[in-house]
Amino acid sequence: MDTKELFFKLLSFKSITPDDGGAFEFIKDYMKDFKSIRIDKEGVKNLFLYKKFGEGKHICFAGHIDVVPSGEGWDSDPFVPVEKNGYIYARGAQDMKSGVCAFLKACKECKKFDGTLSLLLTSDEEGEAKFGTVEVLNYLKKENFLPDFAVVAEPTCEKIFGDTIKIGRRGSINGYLTLKGKQGHAAYPDKSINPINLIAPILSKIAGIDLDSGDENFAPSKLVITDIRSGMQVTNVTPDKLDMMFNVRNSTKTSKSDIESFVHKNFKGFEIEVRLEQSSKPFLTDRNSKIVKLMSKTIKECTEVNPCLSTSGGTSDARFFGEFEVETVEFGVKNDTIHSLNERTTLKEVKELEEVFKNLINNLKG
Repeated sequence: MDTKELFFKLLSFKSITPDDGGAFEFIKDYMKDFKSIRIDKEGVKNLFLYKKFGEGKHICFAGHIDVVPSGEGWDSDPFVPVEKNGYIYARGAQDMKSGVCAFLKACKECKKFDGTLSLLLTSDEEGEAKFGTVEVLNYLKKENFLPDFAVVAEPTCEKIFGDTIKIGRRGSINGYLTLKGKQGHAAYPDKSINPINLIAPILSKIAGIDLDSGDENFAPSKLVITDIRSGMQVTNVTPDKLDMMFNVRNSTKTSKSDIESFVHKNFKGFEIEVRLEQSSKPFLTDRNSKIVKLMSKTIKECTEVNPCLSTSGGTSDARFFGEFEVETVEFGVKNDTIHSLNERTTLKEVKELEEVFKNLINNLKG
């Protein structure tokens, strides 16, 4: 099975979160020279494959087989891949069956390595991710089999293939705030406490404000207000409360407790209830780590492009590797159509990614 056949096969599985669509049975059979472990939980399917060649380092290629729903308005069936005008169209073409295809092929065709090659696949990265990659890593930790390095094959490139490696990601903290007032007749404002009036002068102090100054790796952590609601949708009643939602994509310089202190400082003297939920924590792999240097070197060798090191974008399962102190990078095809209608990539990029992974394995000595 050549790269194109493998890619089309993966794209044909209707693997909408948290379903693998039958892909894992196919992958297990395709990688039959690798030992396999299934770690399924709460309807989420996870597959770990490994092959020990020698006593050297353990590198894990990781990714997800699940995709977001296709939505309406595609020019073709999103689960029947179509090649047209140099592009391959299907849901998951970029995010991220391209990466899965590339590392499956690279690992399958590896005949010689100093250490252990492994592959970690989940069916729940696009969803809550509670029982996916993190469950496999918990298992590997108990078995004293955590990898030394990990490569998550998410689509990372911006303008041309090879231009971006992700060495970290910001965390994500969701905030829910209720500001209490006192309900009353709108004609008698002195007899009520309007929470909308209370929050008005505060908004300029919190909305879109940088919570830290950022650094060479991360942009500043910013508080972004996403929703404000108050009132009864009538004109003659002053509301008794106001509900506000916000999000902070936080760097390693701002913590959940920092945000809580910031909120209470700005609402000092008012009756509030505030709840913060950290859906993901930030992580960063040192720019001078072995995997970052090797990935940069390999990309330059294969593409003649000098990749930039980035922490931009949303969250990914790379954050879980970071929590387990595994040196991790993300690298994959361009990401200009991820989650969109008529998602697409090129076979050329998939083959180039496969070549990068093959060369990375070859360059990782000892």
